[in-house]
Amino acid sequence: MRALFLLIALVALGSCATKVPYTDKVKKDFDLTPEKMRKVQFYNSETIILERSEDKQVVSTTNEDGALVSSQRSTSERIVIPAQSKCVFEQLEDDGTVQIRFEMGPGRVLRFTERKNTSNGRYYLEAQWKNGKGELDYGGSVYYAVRNSASAFLMVKLKKWKKNKRSDRVVKGMDV
Repeated sequence: MRALFLLIALVALGSCATKVPYTDKVKKDFDLTPEKMRKVQFYNSETIILERSEDKQVVSTTNEDGALVSSQRSTSERIVIPAQSKCVFEQLEDDGTVQIRFEMGPGRVLRFTERKNTSNGRYYLEAQWKNGKGELDYGGSVYYAVRNSASAFLMVKLKKWKKNKRSDRVVKGMDV
């Protein structure tokens, strides 16, 4: 019973990490160079949904009664990256934009950058936002991020370790 309690206490103490937004302050405080950033586990704060679709219309004539038949074909693809998904650093661009990878494959990276109109320093999903959708390139194709994806920012785990060293000694006193 005592061993079980000790095991639970060790697991609880060992997992005392909180996720905090990745900011320039975090980057500076931990001296994160691109080489060091490759060893950092990143996370996304919100669910990111990317969508794309193609509509093709084909018109053909029929030989039986001479009527025109219009057929329409569409294909759509949707990529969902749930909140708190693990991701890795891919590259740091010259302007400070961070490329992050959630899956393997050529060009399958998302770009996160600081927003000029906010002062919180967080790195948000970068896209060309129009009419509530953000156009971006993912894997060599054009995708549109849904409106809620605009609030997704990068996070890292931060563990605070505090070591206290204490020594006690008992003084017995002195005789005259």
